[in-house]
Parts: sequence; structure tokens; C-alpha cells
Amino acid sequence: MIDAKQLAAAQQGARQSFPLFTAMMKGKDFFTPFHLVYYKILNAFAHGRIKRLIVSIPPQHGKSEGSTRLLLAYLLGINPDLKIAVASYSDRFARKFNRDIQRNIDDPRFYLLFPETTLSGTPMAEDSAGWVRTAGEFEIVGHKGSLTAVGRSGGLTGQPVDILVLDDLYKNAAEANSPLIRDAVWDWYLSVAETRLHNDSQELIVFTRWHEDDLIGRIEKAENVVELTSLKQLAGHDPDTWLKVNFEAIKESAPTELDPRKQGEALWPERHNLKKLLRSRALDPVAFDCTYQGHPATKEGLLYGDGFQTYDVLPGPDQIVKRANYTDTADMGNDYLCSVCYEVGRDGFAYVTDVLFTQAPMEETEPATAQMLLRNDTRIAYIESNNGGRGFARAVKKLAPSVRVEWFHQSGNKESRILTNSASVLNNIKFPSDWSLRWPSFYFMLTTYKRAFKANRSDDAPDTLTGIVEKEVLDKNNNRILYMG
Repeated sequence: MIDAKQLAAAQQGARQSFPLFTAMMKGKDFFTPFHLVYYKILNAFAHGRIKRLIVSIPPQHGKSEGSTRLLLAYLLGINPDLKIAVASYSDRFARKFNRDIQRNIDDPRFYLLFPETTLSGTPMAEDSAGWVRTAGEFEIVGHKGSLTAVGRSGGLTGQPVDILVLDDLYKNAAEANSPLIRDAVWDWYLSVAETRLHNDSQELIVFTRWHEDDLIGRIEKAENVVELTSLKQLAGHDPDTWLKVNFEAIKESAPTELDPRKQGEALWPERHNLKKLLRSRALDPVAFDCTYQGHPATKEGLLYGDGFQTYDVLPGPDQIVKRANYTDTADMGNDYLCSVCYEVGRDGFAYVTDVLFTQAPMEETEPATAQMLLRNDTRIAYIESNNGGRGFARAVKKLAPSVRVEWFHQSGNKESRILTNSASVLNNIKFPSDWSLRWPSFYFMLTTYKRAFKANRSDDAPDTLTGIVEKEVLDKNNNRILYMG
């Protein structure tokens, strides 16, 4: 039995902390490191420190459990006078959310924490004939609070909304790929949802990305959206600015306070381990980058897409005329070091044999590059000397003295070089048939690279491939160094 003092402490703690409330409802083992961070962000939203929030999370990672089923019950617990609206892709799915939220409020553990928040028909409530409880909406007994659940075409006429939550407005890729449905969602958001908001209203948009022109994409084009990397940003930020968090299934972006994972680590390995994710990624890289990585792209706008050539077996030693490497060092803090070893065959193809693609610091990449050169019996390495590349080249030369290292300044316009030589890259470079598994980040940077240059997160991988074809295909004066010599 819990005594009055313990109950009061639990009630106070729950009111102050959404993660603590969830632990009391679900048990302390409910949280993984990722979910705890996610719930801390939702806690900041629940207590008004974030007014407008966008969260993109991979499928089957507990997105709706936090943002909708638990959060909306919690909000009505700490303020039973709130008017909340939740929308999804269909009335039926939205009503499932509604019923799940009602179950949480009906839970005896919830009543212990928030005895003022009750629904009609429960033993704890003093029902009034005027209170509504259906699959589409309910009201809080004795208070002004209510929750309405609608599909994306549903109406919210006649009622103000204090909290608007949009959870999965697109059912699947087929819907998100339809311009008509994307336009309909945007029109509904502007003409229905936005018209019910007031100065103090809060908005939470949380769903899996399917298309770059979805609701999140259109908001990013129309309004100020800032990436949330630390809760310290909340001090003094403009409340009308959208804050956005994207949790990648496989960590590829730089570590942050909110997502400190190392590159290549899975978001929820207990449920979706790296092996499973890489298998899903290999089936459809563009779809995976949208739904699991939160980086939507359309195949029509890709520079290379799935047009790369592959090989199963390298040509024999007598068919190899050169073993070389091309390295693009990291220019800025978020850039990648991209170093590619390849063998040039008598047939004219450059066969990629090894790749180092990382955001690690130079004290790690210098020895790693040297080791890769030696491992592949590389005879010559071309290293761009821009922005510290010359020092990198000298360090690599000391660590791999048997390799001829040439550094050079790349003066050509990067965008022009990459776009102009894209066909040459596809026609003259071959990769191992399992390259998506060997070098997953490198693979997906290339297969999802967009023609719209500024829309890309990184250009280091295509820049390196462009450098290879410039050296081996376009530079007629480049003497090949024989495999044997």
C-alpha cells in the first residue's frame, strides 16, 4: 500500500516529468536510451518550453506510443481544461488513437496520479449527462478539457484547439507519392487545422517521412525550422520557430547531445539491430533513406540512383594495369573523409576494392588511410591538398612509405565537376556486388545523391568518384603505373 505522503510525492513528480509519469505507468524498464531522450523532448513540449515541434522517427520505433497515446493522456492529466485535437491519415486510425488514450486515462495508475482527470462511465467519475465519450471524441468530467480525433479530411469546425498533434498523415509511400494527396494534406492543414489555433496553441508533427514534398517538407520551405540538437537551445529561442528532431535508424549524421550515437550505430538495436536494418536498406535504398533515415528523396531527382555497375570477381592480375587510391579529405566539421582504393583493368574500368568513409578526426583517419593503402597494395595515392589535405598526405606518406603519394589542389568547381561527369562515373566505375553491406554510409550517400546540389547533406562521395574518372578516363596525360611495377 502507498501512504498519503508517498502518493503526494508521486503525484508531484508525475506532474513535473513526463518520463517519470511514463515509468509509473509502464514500468522503469520501458525506456531505452533513445526513448528516454525522446520523452525528455516531449516533456519540454508538454510543459510549454517548445511551442512548435517536428519529430521524424523510423517505423516501429515507438513513435506514436510516446507522442500520442501517452503524451495526450499526460497533457490532460496536468491540465484537464485543455482542448486537444489529434489527426491521422484516416478517421478509423485516429479513433484508434482516441480509444488508446481513453484506456490510459481509465487506468487506475493514472487515476492515482491525476484524480481530477476522469472520463464519463468510469467508477471514479461523477458523470454528467452533458459529457461525451465516443470513439471520435471525449470530454473530461467536471472540466473544459476534451480530445477530438479526426482523419486528415475531417473537420474541426466550431472549437478552438490548444494542442494539435499530427501523427502519420500519410498511410504509406503510395499516398505520399501522390501529388493529389500531398496537396490535399497541405490544404487541410492550412484551411482546417491552422484556423482552429490561437496565439498560445502548440503544434506537434510526428511521423515517418515518405516524400521530400510531404507536410514537413512544405513547412521547411515556408517557415523557419531549426534543428534541435540540445535542450539548452530552448533557453531564449523564438517560440514561433519550429524545432525539428530527426532520429536516424542508422546513425550517419554528426553526434549531438540528444543523439550521441557513433556513426553506424542502430537507434533501437534491441528491436531493430544493424544487420536487419542493412538488409532492409539493400532492398530499396531510396525508400530506406526516406522512412528509416528521415532524409526523403525522390528517384526522379537523383543523380546516380541505382545505376552503378557491379562485379562479382576482380579481373586476373595480368588484366590489372594500375592500383591506385583517390582521397578527398574532410574540409569542414560535418564533412566526410572519403578515400577509395581501386584497380584499373585493361578493359578501362576502375574496380573499387576498398573504401574509408568517415567523419572521424585526422588523428584516426591518417593511420586508417595508410593501413588501407598497404592492405590493398596501392602503388599511387592521389590526395586533394585543399584545406589541410597536404598535411594529411605527408602524414600518410610517412605511415605508408611504399606508396607513391601525390597531393594536388582541386581548383575546379565542385558542383560543375560532379554533374558534368555523372555519366562517366556510372560508365567507368564498378563496385563489388555486396558494396551496400561493406560500406553502407558510402553506398547511401551515392545512391540517394540529388541533382539539386544544395539539397544534399554531403558531396564528398560523389566528389571522390568524379576525381577517379578525371584521373583515369579524362586525363589523357595521366601515365598508368603498372600493377607489376
